[in-house]
Amino acid sequence: MARTAQVTRNTSETQISVSINLDGTGKKDFTSKMPFLEHMIDQICRHGMIDITFDCNGDHHIDDHHAAEDLGITIGQAFKIALGDKVGITRYGHAYVPLDEALSRVVIDFSGRPGLEYHIPFTKGAVGGFDCELFYEFFQGFVNHAGATLHIDNLRGHNAHHQIETVFKAFGRALRMAATPDERMQGILPSTKGAL
Repeated sequence: MARTAQVTRNTSETQISVSINLDGTGKKDFTSKMPFLEHMIDQICRHGMIDITFDCNGDHHIDDHHAAEDLGITIGQAFKIALGDKVGITRYGHAYVPLDEALSRVVIDFSGRPGLEYHIPFTKGAVGGFDCELFYEFFQGFVNHAGATLHIDNLRGHNAHHQIETVFKAFGRALRMAATPDERMQGILPSTKGAL
C-alpha cells in the first residue's frame, strides 16, 4: 500500500499544496519565496528518504511567518494521512547529527499527541535572510497536525547555519526511523494501550 498524501491549504494568508511519499528516494520539488527554508526541507528529503513536493505562496510582503507556519501545518497533515492507522510502524525515531562544530539531537514519537520541546540557542537572528524564530513556528505547525511529540535539542554550535542544518538533518533521520515499518510489529499497533 502506497504511503503517500496530497494536501492543499488555502487561507486568506497562504495558498499551499503539498505531496509526500514516505517510501521515496529523497526527491524534492519546491516553489516558495523562502530559499533557506527550502534548503532545510531538502535535508528532510535527503536524510529521511522522503519525497516532498510543495508550492507555497504567502503574504511575504508582511513577513515569512504565515508561510513558514502554514507549510509546517500542511506537511504535518500530509504525514498524518500518509501514516494511516500507523499499524506496524516503528513509531519512535531519534538521531544525533554533527556538522563541523555543531551537534543536534532530535527525537520523535508518532503518538497521536502533539507536543514540542525546542531548544536551539541561535547565535544570530537570521540565516540567509530567514528569521530563525520561524523555525519554531514550522515545527509547532508540524507536530500539531502530524500528531507527534518532538524533542529538538541543539547541543552545541556557534554557526547558526550549522545549528539549524544539523536539526533538520536529524529530523529527517528521526522521521525515517519512526515511520519505517518494523517487520516484527507487522499487524500490531505500537502501543501498550491498544491506541497510540
